[in-house]
Amino acid sequence: MCELLGMSANVPTDICFSFSGLVQRGGGTGPHKDGWGITFYEGKGCRTFKDPLPSFESPIARLVQEYPIKSHSVIAHIRQANRGKVALENTHPFTRELWGRHWTYAHNGQLKGYRRLETGQFRPVGGTDSERAFCWLLHKLSQRFPQTPKNWTSVFRYIAELANELSALGVFNMLLSDGRYLMAYCSTHLHWITRRSPFGKAMLIDQDIEVDFMQQTTAHDVVTVVATQPLTGNETWHKIMPGEWKLFCLGEGQKGL
Repeated sequence: MCELLGMSANVPTDICFSFSGLVQRGGGTGPHKDGWGITFYEGKGCRTFKDPLPSFESPIARLVQEYPIKSHSVIAHIRQANRGKVALENTHPFTRELWGRHWTYAHNGQLKGYRRLETGQFRPVGGTDSERAFCWLLHKLSQRFPQTPKNWTSVFRYIAELANELSALGVFNMLLSDGRYLMAYCSTHLHWITRRSPFGKAMLIDQDIEVDFMQQTTAHDVVTVVATQPLTGNETWHKIMPGEWKLFCLGEGQKGL
């Protein structure tokens, strides 16, 4: 299956360290060689880099690793194809507009019966179950909230209900962001870690790279990273249990959901 990576931060932060670990799993230390992608939010805009080549071999992935784009919210994905051919249009993350916001989504898993999902005006471009599920989710949201919502807690609670429906069709691990919020829904495997002062050192599992976050942060920084499997071996990652979901805003976990 695929692997996911997300970040939520209270200050513009680069994800070069974590992304370097993920890239290794795209054909190096892992079998996810059927494409990769990453989306960075910058203000109201977002920029996406994708490539159907394995991330381990991709010149574009090397560019992203060496280009410290700073963002409050990031979603990345490495693909092991099971629905849809290996092609750029089937490469995650996928982005659509709703309520004047760019929504970005990436999925890990495999769904049955997904062709029956009605997508309304949000039509899939590629042939994956993942993209169709995303279009269905946005269609359902637009029906429930025809106008821009004011209560965002209710929006994400409804998204969790929809994710439960999709999870009933198979494996559905998901990352979703509108640039401010980052939502993680777990069907099988998802982990998260929040780094804050006092910062320490971290060592990647998949590559011999260590970083001292104390040298790169301030005492006020809060950065949460979500990944399918932990990326570092010397830190404590928290597992999201199957059927559970987490919501982060500017690095902080949201309570009372």
